[in-house]
Amino acid sequence: MTTANEQDIAIVDSWLNIARKVPSPNFNQRPPDTPISLLVIHNISLPPGEFGGGYVQQFFQNQLDASRHPYFATIAALQVSAHLFIERDGNVTQFVAFDQRAWHAGTSSFNGIANCNDYSIGIELEGTDTLAYTDKQYATLAKVTRQLLLTYPTLTPERITGHEQIAPGRKTDPGPAFDWPRFSASL
Repeated sequence: MTTANEQDIAIVDSWLNIARKVPSPNFNQRPPDTPISLLVIHNISLPPGEFGGGYVQQFFQNQLDASRHPYFATIAALQVSAHLFIERDGNVTQFVAFDQRAWHAGTSSFNGIANCNDYSIGIELEGTDTLAYTDKQYATLAKVTRQLLLTYPTLTPERITGHEQIAPGRKTDPGPAFDWPRFSASL
């Protein structure tokens, strides 16, 4: 689906209306009485450093063909997901409803509270740690983030972080290529 004007963005029944809906089996229930209070920015490209091809979507649906690329054989058995995936052209795919627990953060902690998947939303940007993200990705990410901030009052700009901050030493994304000042200014 294409990106939309700000006034066209809404979250309806925990799904982003401008997103292509591609449900992942890799989710479960959030713990009871656990509000959404963290946004985690990630990056992904499959194979690493290559864009397009639909492999990220296949990966998040447990349908990645391990024979298509040597790297795929190392990850095909993993069961992971994110709530959203923003492609290089700004298009958005949603894999897990926001009120559900996507499996994006792994072993993680924010402000001393472990298990970030329990209380976070995960957004994957199609990219790498070292290649600049596109203007369309920043525009879409800003619009989506502003809507998330309006929808979930316990989510604040101070509670937006990168995967590298919640899993230091284990993860490096979204990496030095992500322009945090630009993104923060857009909110």
